[in-house]
Amino acid sequence: MASLVDIGLAAAINILSAFIFLMLFAILRLQPIFDRVYFPKWYLKGIRSSPTHSRTLVRNIFNVDSRSYIRFLNWMPEALRMPQLELIEHAGLDSAVYIRIYLLGLKIFVPLTVLAFAVLVPVNWTGETLDHVTNLTFSDIDKISISNVPPGSKRFWAHLSMSYIFTFWTCYVLYNEYEIVASMRLRFLASEDRRPDQFTVVYNANHLANVVEKKMSLQNSLDYYEKKYIENPSKKPSTKTGFCGLWGRSVDAIEFYTAEIEKLTKEEDTEREKVVSDPKAIMPVAFVSFKSRWGAAVCAQTQQTSNPTIWLTDWAPEPRDVYWPNLSVPFVKLSIRRFLMAIALFFLTFFYIIPIAFVQSLANIEGIEKVFPFLKSVINGVVKSFIQGFLPGIALKIFLILLPTILMIMTKIEGHTSISALERRSAAKYYLFILVNVFLMNIITGTALQQLHNFINQSANEIPKTIGVSMPMKATFFITYIMVDGWAGVAAEIIRLKPLVMFQLKKWFLVKTDQDMKQATNPGSLDFSSSEPRIQLYFLLGLVYSVVTPFLLPFIVIFFGFSYVVFRHQIINVYHQQYESGAAFWPDVHRRIITGLVISHMLLIGLMSSKDFAESSAVLIALPILTIWFHTYCKSRFESAFVKFPLQDAMVKDTLERATEPTFNLKAYLQDAYVHPVFKDGYFERPTAIDEEESNPLVPTKRQSYRSTPAVSKYGSEISSEHEVGITL
Repeated sequence: MASLVDIGLAAAINILSAFIFLMLFAILRLQPIFDRVYFPKWYLKGIRSSPTHSRTLVRNIFNVDSRSYIRFLNWMPEALRMPQLELIEHAGLDSAVYIRIYLLGLKIFVPLTVLAFAVLVPVNWTGETLDHVTNLTFSDIDKISISNVPPGSKRFWAHLSMSYIFTFWTCYVLYNEYEIVASMRLRFLASEDRRPDQFTVVYNANHLANVVEKKMSLQNSLDYYEKKYIENPSKKPSTKTGFCGLWGRSVDAIEFYTAEIEKLTKEEDTEREKVVSDPKAIMPVAFVSFKSRWGAAVCAQTQQTSNPTIWLTDWAPEPRDVYWPNLSVPFVKLSIRRFLMAIALFFLTFFYIIPIAFVQSLANIEGIEKVFPFLKSVINGVVKSFIQGFLPGIALKIFLILLPTILMIMTKIEGHTSISALERRSAAKYYLFILVNVFLMNIITGTALQQLHNFINQSANEIPKTIGVSMPMKATFFITYIMVDGWAGVAAEIIRLKPLVMFQLKKWFLVKTDQDMKQATNPGSLDFSSSEPRIQLYFLLGLVYSVVTPFLLPFIVIFFGFSYVVFRHQIINVYHQQYESGAAFWPDVHRRIITGLVISHMLLIGLMSSKDFAESSAVLIALPILTIWFHTYCKSRFESAFVKFPLQDAMVKDTLERATEPTFNLKAYLQDAYVHPVFKDGYFERPTAIDEEESNPLVPTKRQSYRSTPAVSKYGSEISSEHEVGITL
């Protein structure tokens, strides 16, 4: 069991690591040679074309302005200075709402920390129960936890009261934040650009996309060698025919790539003809766009036929959000795929129990020494403090590195058709995994190993009491994990060590043209599928241990505060959002926090039942019931804003646009919005089939009144004509 000395050593290591990372970042970000690594978003948006400090050759590599180093910590206030509306315009609503998760953590846990240390810590510290227990392993931290309160003591009324106060405060903050985010989403949707006005058949062009991508890569190499030859006409460039030009027969580079491009052009033409002429290449899905938001809202939010499986309608993701490879998956196969992936997730979750048990054995080294006494002479002093205070957290983080990639692959196999849906479903799997393996299994495994000797030698009546007392002792492990992942891990995020190394390698060996440089600069989107579930673990730990072990709360607060500053800086300067879902993930965020709150109630009920405090169960049973009722109310009050578009708002927006821009050609402006990427951007001409499809006559379908008394609509014929559904014949 980690003691205060072990926790202190772990804190010193992680604080020192975080400080080193921050100092390195503060210096590296000022160097022109690394400008594209730490400010890539400004380059991709076209706002920045060269480092701000560069003038001469030396200054293109190093910043020699001594005055800039005096202000090396200015990035922190600069990250907080940008107003929210400007942040939404600059980074998108998804990114702006994402960092509100960290702000939500501060709103919840700062008051909880103050109350817990003012009320519960003195109550626990003066309990003096553990000083009289000889058959349990505990540390000084446990003396300020609920384990130090004697069974049956009236002191437990303080914990029961605080559990109600903590729950009500958490729900109050969640309600306000849900309301704020919902209003932000509705305002964002009201100001969103128009949707495409066409009925588009979706072609299965996945193989064609691979051909086009390969052709673009070869064209990029050809452009490089042609530019090189123009600069030095006396020497014709050469390349090797092997992998990446590293080995093989040496040939004329321009002639080689020209011949390869001609081969791919023929293959491209053949595949394109197959795509637009083969009926099997037409996928059973289409994007239908309307002349008004009102028409789109009615179609997306209603059932089209008596048999709901004939026409399945839903809001289309924005064009950047479409995950084209999964559009070709037949509807019948989706259920089978998702069932198989659910089974795979079950086995994957329980496969990780083995390394989790090993990690917990490191966190409870005293229990192992009791079983294997010869280890006492090997593990002692600083080595013991390092193993218990630092190693368990870093070992667990290593085991979790590959997990998000595995879960994303499983989610893609399930057949979701938008990138945002893929990330939300993958996040749900990751959260379930963290809940079971990182949280529950750490408590269960640690308790069983640590108290195995007691379970064997004591009466059955004492086992629940032993579990109840030892469960809070797992807080020391989670404190070390918070410091490793939440302190040093967040500091490592801002230094971007992996992108720093990869960018330099690409720049030296792969970057040949401006297009290569743009691709090397692109940092990608914020990884919501792995980052949001990790944040939820901190919410869960804070809610569970706020009453049980308040000493953990300051570590949670530091994590949320530090992360808020770091990730606000990252979304302003680094991450370039790939899509925009309008904060559609917020109901999942709210639901998982509520889940953590209910779990904290159930664990507290189980813990108090072992404390000989008869009134506890009757008092606490109302908490999960009230929390679930609160979640149901919030769901009915706010969730519709994230899955539906209000018809009233749609009508107002449509009317305003018709009045302000009556001659706007919507079809010409957005006719290619939902065409497969390989059919646009000028890579080759649009297929004739698609052009003919757009010129086909449309069959108008108008709304009709079925009232018994005919009456003229107060909107006249204008509304009917605006809500025609275009159907390609």
